[in-house]
Amino acid sequence: MSQQMKFESREKRITPSEFQFGADAGPAVGTSLVSEVQTAILKGDPSKPGLYTILLRIAPNTRIQPHSHRDDRIATVVSGTWYFAYGDEFDETDLKALPPGSFYTEPEGINHFGLTKEEVLIQMTGIGPSDTVYVDPRHDPTRQRQQERTNP
Repeated sequence: MSQQMKFESREKRITPSEFQFGADAGPAVGTSLVSEVQTAILKGDPSKPGLYTILLRIAPNTRIQPHSHRDDRIATVVSGTWYFAYGDEFDETDLKALPPGSFYTEPEGINHFGLTKEEVLIQMTGIGPSDTVYVDPRHDPTRQRQQERTNP
């Protein structure tokens, strides 16, 4: 295999119309884990060490409770308006409207929360491995889904 072929396998060029969210594109490592979030991995793997970039599609009228991640992340709003804030308690008065093109950070261990009123696309980059820790464990969607499975 030529050196050029090795590099080509890592190269990606994706136009907005080519972004794909497969049937299994639900919540994933590095997201809020709520079922209203679909994830497309553009580069890397947020569950493993190393650089990753994910595209998040968040459904309209989604409320994401305060949580944090162990990795330092940066994000750009691609479409829609994302209402975002930092803090330990969900407070709508703290939310800042971030229209398309807006940039924000999710520093390591800093709690944050968000809200959508329309579908929102966010491109997020971090250095894994990532995780999600909710301020109030009762808001952790994985815990809620686990309880639903054990108590149908």
